[in-house]
Amino acid sequence: MALNMHLFAVFLLTTLVAMISPGPDMLFVLGCGIRGGARAGLLATAGVATSEVVHIALAAAGLSAFFAAAPTAFTALRLAGAAYLMYLGVQAIRHRGQDRLETGTGVSGRHAYLRGLLTNLVNPKMITFTIAFLPQFVDPRLGQVWLQFAILGAAFIALEFLVDGAVGVFAGRIGSWLGRREKARRRLDAATGGVFIGLGVRLAVER
Repeated sequence: MALNMHLFAVFLLTTLVAMISPGPDMLFVLGCGIRGGARAGLLATAGVATSEVVHIALAAAGLSAFFAAAPTAFTALRLAGAAYLMYLGVQAIRHRGQDRLETGTGVSGRHAYLRGLLTNLVNPKMITFTIAFLPQFVDPRLGQVWLQFAILGAAFIALEFLVDGAVGVFAGRIGSWLGRREKARRRLDAATGGVFIGLGVRLAVER
């Protein structure tokens, strides 16, 4: 098996929960879709996803070599990553519902793509998240760490397109829905925070 299937199932569930919570990326896609139509929403998603491909590829290349040279370093990184996930969970609960939908004048598809790409490419939180999150679901005992990273990354990008792409296409309806349901957003943020805290605790004590 190329992957630990139990870890992979947890990864898919956690990633999906995180992505359906209206964070900055989703609200950016929403704003682009509302102002520029479905095409702009899809291209905004493509820009964000392209930057994530770069982040994941760099993390996979660097961390795969790192683990091969110093296998015991994986434990240290796992614990640091678990602590970071718990921190993200606490922050999501503390600041639930505070992200705001970006609205305004129209936006072109090209502008939406480039802004999504560049903004997320230099986002230090995305860099840290990639380094802290993906390794939690890699099992060095199975070998081929780079292949495990590649599969996890491909699944991550696929879910990105599935969730945020759908948001971009149906931006008008979803944008107005989010605007009218502040309490629902706050509860979803709180639930997402709880998932991250629980995952961080689990990863810190297991394996």
